[in-house]
Amino acid sequence: MKLAQFTTLKAIAEFLNCSFVGDPNHVITGINEIHKVEPGDIVFVDFEKYYNKALQSAATTILIDKEVECPEGKGLLISTHPFDDFNKLTRHFNAERISTENSIAGATIHESTIIAPNVTIGENVRIGKNCIIHPGAVIQQDTIIGDNVTIGPNTVIGHYAFYYKKKVDGYHRMHSCGRTLIGDNVEIGALCTIDRGVSGDTIIGKGTKIDNQVHIGHDTVVGENCLFAANVGVAGCVIIKDRVTLWGQVGVASDIVIGEGAVVLAQSGLNKSLEGGKTYFGTPAGEARLKFRELAAIKRIPEILESL
Repeated sequence: MKLAQFTTLKAIAEFLNCSFVGDPNHVITGINEIHKVEPGDIVFVDFEKYYNKALQSAATTILIDKEVECPEGKGLLISTHPFDDFNKLTRHFNAERISTENSIAGATIHESTIIAPNVTIGENVRIGKNCIIHPGAVIQQDTIIGDNVTIGPNTVIGHYAFYYKKKVDGYHRMHSCGRTLIGDNVEIGALCTIDRGVSGDTIIGKGTKIDNQVHIGHDTVVGENCLFAANVGVAGCVIIKDRVTLWGQVGVASDIVIGEGAVVLAQSGLNKSLEGGKTYFGTPAGEARLKFRELAAIKRIPEILESL
């Protein structure tokens, strides 16, 4: 998430009532979690085994629970509870705004777009030309939809990221302050859910077609001209390249990459990255031709045992 106006290390430390290490005038231009950080961003870390990853990341300000050596050109914010203070910052710079009416004056919608009855549109939403938003759809704040997009009935675009921290009193949700970007010529079926980014963007590339009851997790980037059949579930922080096909009930674990042109057959489960240009099947998914040979071999086990 980029800030509307830059701030400084000292100003943020005063806002959080915490100490800092570095130049008081060190510039801060954004807030992001580790998967999306860029120069100018704040990132938080509260486990020692991840200190180095955060300190060596592109982020130039680190919200951390212990004073450590500060890399050159960076700044540290020393906090007792980095997760809570990160949430405090994101809520301050991008507060949640709940829609209480079917549409909000803060949304920008092209006059050629058709909005059916009982559609709810949040603040700071932009919808392009010749779109159709079917009844019951919910387009939550900070969503950007391109031209010629169809959103099916009761689909929700831009809801909370599924991102929690376990504490003694239960699970605490990280405030979602990212966006959801839907490219031109995308079609999304009924009863789908596409979560907004935690602090970055969830992206659906132009020309992609999504069937009914599909879920796309936070900060996932879907390429152009992909095809997802019903009941596909994609976790957060996945990268899906162009022209990927996921058939019905495929499940995709977080933090993996699916290569360009890959095809994943129905009911497969993905727990690692896949090369492009191949067809996959099974759980865990492997090249389909090998998986089918494995299944054929398994069918022969009773016959083999009887011959012993």
